[in-house]
Order: sequence, then C-alpha cells, then structure tokens
Amino acid sequence: MIRIVVSLTALSVFSSRALAAGGEGSPNPFSGDVGNAIWTLVIFGFVLIVLGKFAWGPILGALQKREDFIRDSLEKAKNDREEAEARLKEYSDKIETARSEATAIVEEGRRDVEVVKRQIEEDAKKEADAIIDRAKREVGLATDTAVKELYDLSARIATEVASRIIRKELSPKEHERLISESIEELAKEISRN
Repeated sequence: MIRIVVSLTALSVFSSRALAAGGEGSPNPFSGDVGNAIWTLVIFGFVLIVLGKFAWGPILGALQKREDFIRDSLEKAKNDREEAEARLKEYSDKIETARSEATAIVEEGRRDVEVVKRQIEEDAKKEADAIIDRAKREVGLATDTAVKELYDLSARIATEVASRIIRKELSPKEHERLISESIEELAKEISRN
C-alpha cells in the first residue's frame, strides 16, 4: 500500500516535471496550467481513495478495536473494583460480627464465672456455718458433760468429806489436812477424766 502511494507520488512528480520541461518555467498549480492541476487533483483523489480503502480503514478498525479493548478493560476494572469493595465490606461486616460475638461470649463467661464464684462462696459459707454450729454443739455437749462429771465428783468428794467429819471431831490441823486431801483427790479425778 505504501508502495502504491509512493508510486503515485512519483508518477505525479514525474508528470509535473515532464510538463514543466516542455513548458516555459517552473510549474505552479496557480499559474493557470489546468492540465497540471487536473492531474494533481486526479492523483490526490486516487491517493485518498487508495489510502481510505487500504490504510485508513484498517488503521481506524485497529483504533476502534483498541478503543473497545480499553473501554472493556476499564469496565472490567470498574466491576472488579466494585466487587472487591463489596467483598471488603462483607468481610469487614463479618469481622465486626465475629468481634461482637466474641465480646458477647467473653461477657457471658464473666457472668458465668461470677455466678459460680458467688455459688461457691455461698456454699462455703453455709458449710463453714454448719461446721461452726456443729463445733459449738459438740463443745456445749462436752462442757455439759464435764460440768456434770465435775458436779458428780464434787458431790462424791463432799459426801466423803462430810462422812469423815461426822466420824470424828476435827482439830484445826485436821481440818486443813482434810481440805488438802480433798483438793488433791479432786485434782486426781479431774486429771483422769
């Protein structure tokens, strides 16, 4: 195609020179040489037709294809970006939901721990109170038993002392000795129990 254009241009130049060689001076398209002007217009028209058919058509087609490709690429990129933004929003929402659920689970765990802690404390307090009450009852029973035994022992010793006193008349020395013996016997009886 370029060869055809070059050939036509060369033909135009050659014909212009041939006409100029036969004429009087350098050819000028405005000098009134109608033949030269017609040939120039014919060659120019022919060049336009050839270029339009073989050069500009494919060039414009290629440019149109490139424009379509760029438009499609931009549209695809726009769609991909919108899809990516939608996915990002979806993932952000999922992360936020997961974060909320995790916070709720942690809070529920804390509440459960508090409930269990309170329950354990209440159970421990009840058990401690029960142990204290049982210990108080046992101490009370032991005290009552010890007091009863002490009364029994005191009564027995008092009876023995009284029977000894009745059997004989006591001098102050014997009276002191009897009291000392009674105290010693009381101490022995208490230490046995």
